[in-house]
Amino acid sequence: MQFRLTYQEISELIEKKAGRSIPVLYGGPHTVRIAYDVNMLFKSASVGVDLTVESVQDGNVILSYNGGMGIDFMVRTALGHAKNQPGGDMIDLLPDNRIALMLSKNTQAGSLFEHIDLQDICFDEQYAIVQFQPKA
Repeated sequence: MQFRLTYQEISELIEKKAGRSIPVLYGGPHTVRIAYDVNMLFKSASVGVDLTVESVQDGNVILSYNGGMGIDFMVRTALGHAKNQPGGDMIDLLPDNRIALMLSKNTQAGSLFEHIDLQDICFDEQYAIVQFQPKA
C-alpha cells in the first residue's frame, strides 16, 4: 500500500510549520532537491541540497545529503535548532552527511507503527510516495 504527497503539499506543510517557503523538487527515485534562499550581506543566494533516502527500517529513516562545508554547516546549524524544538529527539546527525529520523519515537507515529511496516519512501516526477504494509 502507499500514499502520495505532491511536492506542493510538502512545501506548504514546511511553510506552515517553519514559516518559510522552501521548494521541494524531484531529484531521482530516492532523492528530492530542496532550495533555500540565504541572505549574504546585501545579496540573496539560492542554495540547493539533495536529500536521498538511504534506508527505511522499523520506523526509522536514514537520509543523506550532498554539499560541501557550507551546506554541512547550514544542516548542522538547522539540526541544532531543531533539537531544541518539540520532536527534536527524533533527529540525529550521523557521520558522512547523514541524518537519522527516528519516527518511531513520536507518540502518534509510534502507535501507527504498531499497525504498519514502513517499507520505503521514494519519489517520482509528481509525488513523494510512502510505501507501507499492514501488519498481520
